[in-house]
Amino acid sequence: MINLNNLIFITGATGLVGSYLARLLLKKGYRVRALKRAESKMDLLGTDAERIEWITGDVLDIPVLEEAMEGVDQVFHCAAMVSYDPKYLKEMMAINVDGTANVINVALYREVKKLVHISSIAALGKSKYGEPVSEQTKWERDKNNTNYSTSKYQSEQEVWRGYAEGLPVAIVNPSVVLGAGRWRQSSTALFKQVYDGLKFYPLGGNGFVDVRDVAQMALQLMESDIEGERFIANGANLKFRDLFNQMAEGLNKPVPTIKVTPLLGSLAWRAMWLKSKLTGRSPLITRETVRSATGTVKYDTSKSKKILNFEYRPIAETVKETTAVLQETGVGETGLLAIDNNN
Repeated sequence: MINLNNLIFITGATGLVGSYLARLLLKKGYRVRALKRAESKMDLLGTDAERIEWITGDVLDIPVLEEAMEGVDQVFHCAAMVSYDPKYLKEMMAINVDGTANVINVALYREVKKLVHISSIAALGKSKYGEPVSEQTKWERDKNNTNYSTSKYQSEQEVWRGYAEGLPVAIVNPSVVLGAGRWRQSSTALFKQVYDGLKFYPLGGNGFVDVRDVAQMALQLMESDIEGERFIANGANLKFRDLFNQMAEGLNKPVPTIKVTPLLGSLAWRAMWLKSKLTGRSPLITRETVRSATGTVKYDTSKSKKILNFEYRPIAETVKETTAVLQETGVGETGLLAIDNNN
């Protein structure tokens, strides 16, 4: 258990999940210290940014982490890089794997009382016969694994190492996180694509979860005596077409009507690869994203519902609220969800 006198440290507090978590902690009355890069934008935190004690640096800077965790009781490790562009592989592996190892090592050194790691469903294994993926599904090396998946799996191994060395830990494995954030970043970019008149929809499906549910589950785990456990956070398993249709309805845009078959997807990522070579810009579509979007994966949330008694927000409600905020803010860099962070 934690109390309001404890000092809580967050990595990744300026990102989508980290910002919602930081705002939730502040609302609950906790003292918050957070890590940010010198160039980090604070827009997702609004005026709450002024209530946070900031340390400038990143997870690859061990001396900075040692300073940041001095006197800290609990740590939320949210910082991570998501990329499906091969040219960012080295950077992503450094941030996700080496950065997590650094956070774990310093947490052990500072004798932190508990660490909650925000991981991803990408770190979980794949079901072989179409059954839903659970926390027990074994991750295996496979040529079809994305580089991001590999980085998140390896980062979790660092967390489990820390647990073996005496650091109390718990892990949240969110599915695709939805919520109002920066138009062109994270999953909020999906809303932007629909707003811009997206015409295509992939055949596959995935799990989706409200960003507030991820923050709430992370806090619930920190406030509990649970350690050495991981929990999938997933509000619903949906086809991409159904999700895009909900977004289009909320944004008053036409629904996508062109089906992305495996062949069309294959042609698309190759065309985007060639365009990226000519322009120097990262491709919007890659072989990894096409492979992920054309397959269907479902996730089992029975563990979180049974052990945590967790109730998820309906994804239709999440989409409706998010599109309303994005409509209000317009096509800008940020859409800060203008509703109670704990509703």
